[in-house]
Amino acid sequence: MAQYFEIHAENPQKRLVKQAVSIIDKGGLIIYPTDSSYALGCHIGDKSAMERIQRIRRSDSKHHFTLVCSDLSEIGTYAKVSNSDYRLMKSLTPGPYTFLLKATSVVPRRLMNPKRKTIGVRVPDNKIVHEILLELGQPIMSSTLIPPGSQQALDDAVEIRQAFEHSVDLVIDGGFCGIEPTTVISLIDGVPEIARHGKGEVDFLEQ
Repeated sequence: MAQYFEIHAENPQKRLVKQAVSIIDKGGLIIYPTDSSYALGCHIGDKSAMERIQRIRRSDSKHHFTLVCSDLSEIGTYAKVSNSDYRLMKSLTPGPYTFLLKATSVVPRRLMNPKRKTIGVRVPDNKIVHEILLELGQPIMSSTLIPPGSQQALDDAVEIRQAFEHSVDLVIDGGFCGIEPTTVISLIDGVPEIARHGKGEVDFLEQ
């Protein structure tokens, strides 16, 4: 049975943040709010938790995971970032954007796109996530919470708890955070390319 924390969206309770991080550190799988939708998250090195995400999402080994980071300083450890990439990312973060980049050797191979050796990274604009990441001291391996057979993320934490209380270790209720996925920008080939239109505005790239 999953634990259920109601964490204040603007002033996250430190006690609950520490408990959430403890669950992640022990190999737990959590559901948490972001600036675009609720997501599944776990420790970056935890293969077992990753496989649990795949079972919940009913996805295969080609599923593209995202590393959710506290700020841009973390991203350079896990992805190859040029100066122009960094300037673009700095102008858009924190925010509802996922960036596809070439992964560094630090990233476990199972998290990369198997053909292109890429990884998705993002810095969400959400205080709960930010506090969890600061306490954890490293990124969260993450995937949007979209039930099998659905095209849309869930937005009600109570309903999420009822649906997944036997599949995860913790559900964090951070209030309504939306159901629109992030905008995905590929930086793999040196020129920004929109891979998916989502919540983040991209008018500046389409001019």
